[in-house]
Amino acid sequence: METDRIRVLIVDDELRFGTNTAAVLNQRGFETTAVANGGEALREIVNVPFDVVVLDLSMPGMDGATTLREIKKLRPRMQIIMLTGFGTFASALDCLRTGAFDYLTKPCDLDMLAARIREAHEKGKTLPVSGG
Repeated sequence: METDRIRVLIVDDELRFGTNTAAVLNQRGFETTAVANGGEALREIVNVPFDVVVLDLSMPGMDGATTLREIKKLRPRMQIIMLTGFGTFASALDCLRTGAFDYLTKPCDLDMLAARIREAHEKGKTLPVSGG
């Protein structure tokens, strides 16, 4: 049923990556929206009840770490998977401490990404409404 689809927001300044990832995830049963930067992501999150965000760490303007913090202020229960081509242990630790569900490096296997999105969605459903 359409309303049971997991809604995923993909935030990546690499347009081709974002749209290709969205297309593949749509084929796997997700409902996806792709945007190119943190500001667009915040506008979308205010208006659409996404279940999971896949967020690029390295973006011009508002980077992924800042976007992560802003999303958590707006939607503390939102599950966010960080994705980057330039991962470091320090950046991974910072994102996970800020509340990211997971931290993956590009290129990532899309089957694995789909599985992690499902896991993040399940975790989000178990959080108390008043909790973060």
